[in-house]
Amino acid sequence: MKNDKKNEIKNKNNIEVIVSIMKDNNGYVTSKEVSKLGIHRMYLNIMKEKGIIDKVGNGIYIDSNKMEDNYFVFDLELPNVVYSHMTALYFHGLSIKAPNDIYDITVPNNYFNYKIKNHNVFYVSKDIYELGLTEIETPMGNKVKVYDTERCICDIIKSRKRMDLEHVKYSIREYIKRKDKDLIRLSDYAKKMGIHDEVMNYMEVFYE
Repeated sequence: MKNDKKNEIKNKNNIEVIVSIMKDNNGYVTSKEVSKLGIHRMYLNIMKEKGIIDKVGNGIYIDSNKMEDNYFVFDLELPNVVYSHMTALYFHGLSIKAPNDIYDITVPNNYFNYKIKNHNVFYVSKDIYELGLTEIETPMGNKVKVYDTERCICDIIKSRKRMDLEHVKYSIREYIKRKDKDLIRLSDYAKKMGIHDEVMNYMEVFYE
């Protein structure tokens, strides 16, 4: 525990401390965070009854004056889930397809949670699960787990039969225009995913 947070607890009551946590977290607080600071979770219920916070997920609360960020709450609830494919490309500004209520997500082969059943789930082996893993801000400014652009391009080429082909083409064209694209990294990822020739041949078509 950081010393400044310890001092904060000494000098403020528990509800004030929870409010300060929410200010640091863009309006969010979890029961896990509260417990780590030695504050009983009962105070979250008190704040909920007073209308200070709203419960938006399992152990996840938000300032009642804030709008809920569904992407962020989903990410907090399911730490093994990574936004991928078109959903991740949307966050990267490379897709015209807004995720709405159905997300493209990637999880390890042996993972299951009933909360993912209505989404487009891609199962991968452990050796490539963390390949290209990074974080990005949602449109509401909260950080969530996603794959980087090169991993996403590999993913949509590999899984293009499950994608809208026009959306796939759009994302690849936009990726090629990007000054920050890394074709060496793209090639490296494709090799590790066992789809190097497939990806390179597909990219060559769009460079012509």
